[in-house]
Amino acid sequence: MQIRESAEDYLEAILILSQKGNSVRSVDIASMLSVSKPSVSHAMKLLREDGYIAMDRYGTVTLLDKGAEIANRVYERHTILTKMLESLGVPSDIAKTDACKMEHDISEESFERIKERMTADGQLD
Repeated sequence: MQIRESAEDYLEAILILSQKGNSVRSVDIASMLSVSKPSVSHAMKLLREDGYIAMDRYGTVTLLDKGAEIANRVYERHTILTKMLESLGVPSDIAKTDACKMEHDISEESFERIKERMTADGQLD
């Protein structure tokens, strides 16, 4: 399932915001990603048309199964890569920024090896 990096970022943001227990709206996504409301509106339209999200008449955004699958994969990568970088002594803010860049481009094989090593070392408990 290949989608654009920016779409992955939007889906990940929706997941993170929804985990906080509040309904997710476009304005929340814009704030979190530091993008304009029109940019979010356009992205939500495309994600909705492609079956990744649903929006109700109040503007509440919900991940559909297809979108949740991608969001969870990207979020797992982000979390594990951040922890790996932090374990190497990289400051947290830099680790998060770098992990965001890496999460989109790292191969599945490389990511799985990192995940295995982090798990074996007890760093993912």
